[in-house]
Amino acid sequence: MTGLAARLLYLCALLVGRLPWRWLWRMGDWFATRNLAADGRESKVTACNLRLAFPGLEGEEHAALKRAILHGTARQALETVRLWVRPANHNLEQLVVQEHGGGHLDAAIAAGRGVIVAAPHFGNWELLNQWLAARTPLSILYAPPDSKVLEGFLQRVRADADRVTQVRAEATGVRQLLRSLRAGGVVGILPDQQPRGGEGEFAPFFGVPAATMTLLGRLAHRSGSSVLMAWCERLPGHGPDGRPRFAVHVRPAAAAVGADDPRLAVAALNAEIEQIVRRDPSQYQWTYKRYSMTPSGRGEDNPYWPECYR
Repeated sequence: MTGLAARLLYLCALLVGRLPWRWLWRMGDWFATRNLAADGRESKVTACNLRLAFPGLEGEEHAALKRAILHGTARQALETVRLWVRPANHNLEQLVVQEHGGGHLDAAIAAGRGVIVAAPHFGNWELLNQWLAARTPLSILYAPPDSKVLEGFLQRVRADADRVTQVRAEATGVRQLLRSLRAGGVVGILPDQQPRGGEGEFAPFFGVPAATMTLLGRLAHRSGSSVLMAWCERLPGHGPDGRPRFAVHVRPAAAAVGADDPRLAVAALNAEIEQIVRRDPSQYQWTYKRYSMTPSGRGEDNPYWPECYR
């Protein structure tokens, strides 16, 4: 039944993916407007994150940024559905109009020491995955969703037997990544989601302590691999037929991201991510409860409780 449900979900995605770009954007704007009007969960979480990360932002500036985030998030979700059900080479030809720093990736691969690509939830990270896979085989670490149907769907839409290996974020998967890196392979990691309890360290993110994965730093230190920051940034304006336009960026991460001291490594990692987000905060995934784990470990210190759980 799980496989059948995943296939049905894929058929729904095919229907959505056939819609013109302008229709997708209008649908996204409709969802965002509804969420704002009802002050839904995403609206509440975004407002809380903005108060924490940008305490000086008030009134209309705060409201305008929240609107931009929710509209951008809804559009990005529908755009991603279209990306998943169309050939990657078509997506890249149509949507990626600028590339910056691709030579850093080529040089790191040629060095043969393994490459870790740290890709924050900024812009369209699924399009970035397709861009990376077009240049090199890679392993992508992912946290399995609670739903087996959704996991089956994601495995199908991200599948590429020759270019992409999907690795679950668990002990056996980590060992698989380490072997790949030591063999000179490329690994992609989304570094800005909270780790499971006991598997991270706290470090400032926009001045607020945030539980941050130590895995990326450990892999870099143990393998001696290069660490690159990469993101796929939405550009202003539209291309032909209303399609969005993106620029892919790649640059070396600070050496401290692979430091032996995990606290130093996560602080450097968050600083790198923050630098990217500050380019355009409206393109970041502020709908995620980034700060729900607190250094005290007391549930009452969760800044989202109880308002953002209703």
